[in-house]
Amino acid sequence: MGVSRLREFIANNKVLFDKAFFVVQFLCFLHLKNNTHISTVVLTSGPSMLPTLNITADLLLAERLSHRFGKVEPGDIVLVRSPVAPRKVVTKRVIGMEGHSMTYVVDPNSSDRCETIVVPKGHLWVQGDNIYASTDSRRFGPVPYGLLEGKVFWRIWPPKDFGPLEKELDK
Repeated sequence: MGVSRLREFIANNKVLFDKAFFVVQFLCFLHLKNNTHISTVVLTSGPSMLPTLNITADLLLAERLSHRFGKVEPGDIVLVRSPVAPRKVVTKRVIGMEGHSMTYVVDPNSSDRCETIVVPKGHLWVQGDNIYASTDSRRFGPVPYGLLEGKVFWRIWPPKDFGPLEKELDK
């Protein structure tokens, strides 16, 4: 009786098993590539990148070469070593590059006070897509290029959102 139920369960969930098997194969391939530091798999969670990324968890793929060749531009989602908590890597969107004048709301939760800053040479300005719940350049200032760890280009999980991440700037 148990074997027939297992076969029925597998038959009814074949698409799910096929997708899960593909994800496992893909992650195994990425694991091999990670040893060469070309790419990395990142698990993100939290409200700072809503609505682009989910609050519960997204599994993302980031490559580690673009930022070394100056191929990062406004709109890209990047991995940045946090200037305020160096053991933590955060996921943010690039808003401005060196030389750009950035005007931002200092504390959108409690006031409309704005400040303007010119991003210094060798730095970039990063922000979360959810300005009400993000610790980003508005709090810790421009980020040195040296703290850039990678550029996110693909969402692996959840399966319904599998595919490339769009480059958007709502600013």
